Amino acid sequence: VRTEPLSGAPLLMPGDPYSVVVLLQGYSEPETVGVGDAVRADGSVTLVLPQAWDPESSHRESLSAGGEAETALEKAARGPILVDTGGPWTREVLLGALAGQGLSPGDVTLVVGTHGHSDHIGNLGLFPGAALLVSHDFCLPGGLYLPHGLSEERPLRLGLGLEVWATPGHGGQRDVSVVVASTALGTVVVAGDVFERDGDEDSWQALSEDPVAQERSRRRILGTANVVVPGHGAPFRVIREAFQPETNSCVNSTREPVVGDKEMIVQE
Repeated sequence: VRTEPLSGAPLLMPGDPYSVVVLLQGYSEPETVGVGDAVRADGSVTLVLPQAWDPESSHRESLSAGGEAETALEKAARGPILVDTGGPWTREVLLGALAGQGLSPGDVTLVVGTHGHSDHIGNLGLFPGAALLVSHDFCLPGGLYLPHGLSEERPLRLGLGLEVWATPGHGGQRDVSVVVASTALGTVVVAGDVFERDGDEDSWQALSEDPVAQERSRRRILGTANVVVPGHGAPFRVIREAFQPETNSCVNSTREPVVGDKEMIVQE
């Protein structure tokens, strides 16, 4: 498996039934003023937009009606979905990025916070009318919390080709990622800080509350994603190269996959 960065702001990955737009690219940079290990950082903000969404329609009434979590999530996912909101210091930048897509905060029907760090959920107050899935806590507008049973073995289905996965590690046991299939670049995983950035192999463990769980989450994502949107860097492609067995072996060779349990294939 190898990776290569993508660039562009905003970066659009059209798809059917969902398109993905990276509204704000996260960053993490050492602070040059002062001493110590201070960093200046903000998280990526990503928009998942259903192709069938009608801006003239409203799902507010159905979202506030209660019911089962799975049904409520599917209803919320019929409108624009925001994955992470950045820190509160980027409030105006986020509003401008939404406006650039023809959206206001009131249009967003679901906000997914990948984990509870301030640079990823600092603008939740902009979306009081949206359903909120922050880590594993799901609530409807007005603060009605619904249980849902999300686990590593049981993802939450939001729509056709759209899921929320439990991807623990960076912030503890309750981190989540959003998986969007069938875009022009294949399956996109908005991974929060499971991946800080492309090429973070030398740094992510020091920032992890549970490196063993995060390593498992990283392998799972690399086994599925064609594109990863990391928490603090440019999106990157995941390219799987076919295994080439040695031709001079006198015995049968059993291939082992590079990551996860999935068969590795070439992705064009």
